Amino acid sequence: MSMIRTNAVKGGKLLPHTNSAQLLGIDLATLNGVTQDSRFVGAGFLFAALGDGRNNDGRKYIREAIDSGAKVILSDKSVTADMVKGANLVTSDNPRRDFSHIVAEYYAKQPSEIVAVTGTNGKSSVVHFTNQLWSAIGEDSTYIGTLNNFLTTPDPVSLFSLLSQMFDDGISHVAIEASSHGLSQYRLDGADINVAAFTNFTQDHLDYHTDMENYLSAKLRLFEELLPVNGVAVLNADVPEFHDISGICKIRGIRVLSYGHNGSDIVLQECMANGVKQDVTLQVEGRIFDLSIPLVGEFQIMNLLCALGCVIASSINDERRINKLIDAMPKISPVLGRLQHISDKTGDYHGYVDYAHTPDALRTVLKALRNHTKGRLICLFGCGGDRDKSKRALMGQIASRLSDVVIITDDNPRGENPSQIRQEIVEGIACESKNIIVVDDRKKAILKGVQLMNKEDILLVAGKGHEQGQVIGGEVIPFDDAQELLNAFLTNSTSHSSCGR
Repeated sequence: MSMIRTNAVKGGKLLPHTNSAQLLGIDLATLNGVTQDSRFVGAGFLFAALGDGRNNDGRKYIREAIDSGAKVILSDKSVTADMVKGANLVTSDNPRRDFSHIVAEYYAKQPSEIVAVTGTNGKSSVVHFTNQLWSAIGEDSTYIGTLNNFLTTPDPVSLFSLLSQMFDDGISHVAIEASSHGLSQYRLDGADINVAAFTNFTQDHLDYHTDMENYLSAKLRLFEELLPVNGVAVLNADVPEFHDISGICKIRGIRVLSYGHNGSDIVLQECMANGVKQDVTLQVEGRIFDLSIPLVGEFQIMNLLCALGCVIASSINDERRINKLIDAMPKISPVLGRLQHISDKTGDYHGYVDYAHTPDALRTVLKALRNHTKGRLICLFGCGGDRDKSKRALMGQIASRLSDVVIITDDNPRGENPSQIRQEIVEGIACESKNIIVVDDRKKAILKGVQLMNKEDILLVAGKGHEQGQVIGGEVIPFDDAQELLNAFLTNSTSHSSCGR
């Protein structure tokens, strides 16, 4: 039975068909399913045999898919008819993009308001904050991304089947993280996006994109190709890329809503650290608001302003609605693993867990915490294995320059030698001028960080954030930085009086 659904619900929409399937000669009504994973092929399925030049080349599994009942094989023009005996072959110049459109057409339905957020850092926080603000004004909303156990941007089948289910469940508003991988692999093509947001752009994922130009080009697809001309671009006016992206939008006739110190629509006039909060003065649509926000770090305020821009851009607004949004901002909940505050039971010792795993993210978090630190700032971090090696020494330099004590430990070493990764970080540090400690066990490293603390110190545990496991070799070992930091505070609670420099 076809899974195409056609019954509209309040707050949802039927997707305007792009007719990709029809143009390729595929009758969706005769299909029992669509997949790009040969393990999930059933009788009457379309199997997308997508080649990526990497390990997971779907063209290797064509015969397995046909044996499992696939009736249609979609692939590139390197695949010939004699390779797909027993099934219909459909070839395309861009099978990834066509597959995403086909999947979107197959599932047919999506929530009425879709916000897509891209940028190197801040995507998870923005979609989480956007969902909170929508909920505060009574919208049926959710978000898709890292924090609710998806890939940052899910594969097309996971994404569009989920959007269709959300439609059926009455969800009208959804915010999606749009990763550079997801954009370059066309996973979001076929999504009926209303609002696209850009947070910032710094070094990351060069193991995949090879250079910064390719990395940025992947992100720009959101504004060049995916956001329709009647959509809205929400842009950070304080980053160098603002002028290029706003220029793209101007050429295409897309409205821009800008935020930040240099923003035109949402202006950050003042931001002052105040304990575990920040006192903020905003100008929104010409009106001034003074707020106390329960977030640490100006960059988190920027993420919240991006979310505010996304909510404002996604609907028609009046003064009453804006007032509701402003009233919700001081009640915003911090995001799990994003400068997540952890203290001991007395409230005298304070640590933060953050997902910062890129040079710029680590720099930004350390600068943010410095404004809240009366004593020493202790930075604990590592770097992931089988990822961009060029950032390791750079992150060591940043930690050394911006913190008083650096604890180097393991992140997710994956298939690499953990000691080699640690050594490459150390090479970036001027050891003679800093207090450097290397601990080869992350749990022991966190306890060591707590043992070093005085009452006015702050400990940052960076790199893994919300993650619930540590990848060592081919095994995922349960591990939660926030829980380990809390455990370390409890373990060390009777010995703080002897802690010192």
